[in-house]
Amino acid sequence: MSDILRKEIKERILNQDYHCEKELTLSIISGKWKVVILWHLGVEGTHRFSELQRLFPKISHKILTNQLRELIEDGIVHREVFPEIPPKVEYSMTELGMTLLPIVEMMYEWGKKRIDQIKQENNYLE
Repeated sequence: MSDILRKEIKERILNQDYHCEKELTLSIISGKWKVVILWHLGVEGTHRFSELQRLFPKISHKILTNQLRELIEDGIVHREVFPEIPPKVEYSMTELGMTLLPIVEMMYEWGKKRIDQIKQENNYLE
């Protein structure tokens, strides 16, 4: 989500001028990688940046950084820097972020079932 959209949504919330609560939720979790980042942090626990990069080999360093930064700004993910050399940085879900986990898990289950349906439909057609 672009910075402009993020500012617009925050202003609309503060002015009580948003369409519905679903719009807010979608604005927070929208982004190609956010849902899977949330799933890994919520289910598997804390990860370092390099671990997240290995989980998503097709994601660029810049995109992963941006997605994490937005989740941090929204209070969903916590970033902790340890005073070591080289610096150690870990990402984990906040208490607020954990409240999104049931939604993310439901999306996972729905997607898994839908993939199975599509496979069955294609096998039937062959």
